[in-house]
Amino acid sequence: MDQLSLCRGLAARRRWFRTAACRGLAARRRWCRTAARPAALAITVSVVTAAVLLAAALFGVRLTPSGSGGNNTWVLDGGRAVLKAGTAPFATVPDPRDPTLGGLLSPDFNDSSCLSRYRVSLYRRPSLHAISSYLVSALRRYESLHRQCGPGTPAYARAVERLRAAAASNASAATSSSPGCSYLVWNPVEGLGNRILSLTSGFLYALLTDRVLLVHSGGDALDDLFCEPFPGSTWILPADKDFPIRGMEQLNLGHHESLGSVLRRGEDPGVAPWLYAHLVNNYDAQEKQFFCDDVQAQLRRVPWLVFHSDNYFLPALFLIPRYERELARMFPRRDSVFHHLGRYLFHPSNTVWSMVMRDHDEYFARADERVGIQVRTFSWAPISTDELYGQILNCSQREDILPAVPSVGELAANADGQPAKQKAVLVVSLHGEYSEKLRDLYQKNGSTGREAVSVYQPTHLGAQRSGEKEHNQQAFAEMVLLGFSDAVVTSAVSTFGYVGHGLAGLRPWVLGSPVDGKAPNTPCRRATSIEPCFHSPPNYECRAKGDGDTGRMVRHVRHCGDFPQGVQLVE
Repeated sequence: MDQLSLCRGLAARRRWFRTAACRGLAARRRWCRTAARPAALAITVSVVTAAVLLAAALFGVRLTPSGSGGNNTWVLDGGRAVLKAGTAPFATVPDPRDPTLGGLLSPDFNDSSCLSRYRVSLYRRPSLHAISSYLVSALRRYESLHRQCGPGTPAYARAVERLRAAAASNASAATSSSPGCSYLVWNPVEGLGNRILSLTSGFLYALLTDRVLLVHSGGDALDDLFCEPFPGSTWILPADKDFPIRGMEQLNLGHHESLGSVLRRGEDPGVAPWLYAHLVNNYDAQEKQFFCDDVQAQLRRVPWLVFHSDNYFLPALFLIPRYERELARMFPRRDSVFHHLGRYLFHPSNTVWSMVMRDHDEYFARADERVGIQVRTFSWAPISTDELYGQILNCSQREDILPAVPSVGELAANADGQPAKQKAVLVVSLHGEYSEKLRDLYQKNGSTGREAVSVYQPTHLGAQRSGEKEHNQQAFAEMVLLGFSDAVVTSAVSTFGYVGHGLAGLRPWVLGSPVDGKAPNTPCRRATSIEPCFHSPPNYECRAKGDGDTGRMVRHVRHCGDFPQGVQLVE
């Protein structure tokens, strides 16, 4: 490496700008010889900076300085905190050819056991979102913990036996003070989108609290859906008719062992052998104290936590002071949390992957550009099929996602035999009318410019059936396909849409909710963040022990654009 290259360090840049004489090449060389004397510091900073600049050049990412004074933070547009001198971990945008996604995925799996794990990145757009080295190391530490404490290990057997003994003798403090592994048990609630988002939230909480995350599937609705995410162990809670915590599917608000009930009785939650956290949208003020720092300190002593949630409650974890530093190190950029954790956790099973590949090869494989349109309607926001179709078309053509339909004169002008750009449109909906109308439009009229538009819809099942395995497999396959898109249009407030565009790492165009049965004047807006919305935030002020506005408590948690009552992570 020559002297001029060595002088590209951040410290060198500051000194060079202060010296006008350095603007000439000869002066620059003289200055380089002087600046290179503190060799260790200059070389270290220069090599790191050169790597950052190389990454920016390779991936076409804009590198810009952020901050002032001595805060030397360099930001990738779509990345964040590639280098923050002395305080933040190194973060890089993954090489698109790296099947581990920059170390996000463990290399310790057998490829044949989960065909999608190391292959799905070949079909998605390369991610521009930088991964923190600290997050990578935290995931490796968690995997080690899961291997040590997961089902089938002696540590797990001892933990279950202690729980059983505590249940039989009504023990409390003595049991909870026993050394051993701690667990977080997730239960499925609502549709697949809600389940994926709440499970992601639970995993981050387990990561922060050194708990082992276990999935209680509650039947076979989740069977053969996801690959095991942690090497050398399973995340499935074993089916055990003698498991001490009975009837987990029926746990609900007001249960005797719920956190809220314990707090209402004035008891210390930390002495319980197990507790239930009710994080569903109807939770009350006592249950909302789950997100308070003092309650979290007590919960660290509880060996088993069971929770229900139909929400992406992850943003509320960023409100808890004790986790603030750890979260900042894992996620220097807060608006890509689900993008990273979702790609880490959720890999289609071989059965689902075969569905994905079948549809990809039929719909997407020959396309130059892939567009995903996800349509969901809600009973609380009624709109007619024709009105919603018009909104979808208006949004897509206005934002140049889909081409306009040509006039007769334009058709004649374009009929010159030139090859057309192939644009494949994937419509994901419970109903088939929207794709049929789009397909008829472009088959009959063509498009302006040199774009050939083809429209596909894998299924239109008519109704959501979250308790059926085959239904969930098809739904997840379509979420994954949506994540292959180059541009995405989604319905407001749809957790299905959140998962699809989150896996893709794209900010979608979000269709505005209808007003009095009519589409809004502005048919859609570009989302400010790729993060999902937490629809039912606690809105609880822990210090005052009263109502508060979750969207105004910390800088990076703000109200959602598609659902103002909710909150989401922003940068």
